Amino acid sequence: MAHSGDTLPDTYIMELVDACLSSDLNALRNAVQHPHPRARILGLRGLARADELSEDDWTTLCADPEAEVRREALSEMGSRGRCRITPAQLIELLGDPDALVAEGAAYVAGECLVVECEAALINIVSTHEDARCRETAVVALGSLGKDSSRATIVAALVDKPTVRRRAIVALANFEGDDIEEALDRAADDRDWQVRSAVELLRRND
Repeated sequence: MAHSGDTLPDTYIMELVDACLSSDLNALRNAVQHPHPRARILGLRGLARADELSEDDWTTLCADPEAEVRREALSEMGSRGRCRITPAQLIELLGDPDALVAEGAAYVAGECLVVECEAALINIVSTHEDARCRETAVVALGSLGKDSSRATIVAALVDKPTVRRRAIVALANFEGDDIEEALDRAADDRDWQVRSAVELLRRND
């Protein structure tokens, strides 16, 4: 069903909500082909919940022209802990011009342990303008736990407080004198939440 204008009729939105709840696959598949991004998002949610999205579906949705659809596809994928697109496509999404899409790709890389994304994640932590992307990317690097990223994670301890807190969490997967020295410095951080994160990490060692 096509609709004109910038908004969807409330009746159609309710139809899609009902289709999600009842797993009406025909309605949901029609929705992911709809010209309106809100309809595609609702169709995506319903089909993901029913585990009825193919690899091609995920690939198409992650390449959607609307950033909000790409974000939703990555969020749904990451929450399921399984990357359903190629590492190459995920790396491309890490460089997406929309910061929340890039953040969503970093979330998937960490949750699904896509090791091929390490270099792109290091680049985000080191250079991305949006702190939300740097936060999520540093956590993803911690999840991957590759020794080649430890210096980048330690360097993030001089970033904004929110990034520094995430970097402490990421360091839980690393050991060594350099890590202990970094934690010693962070234990005196001016942000109390960073200090608390260090205390909690060391308490759990």
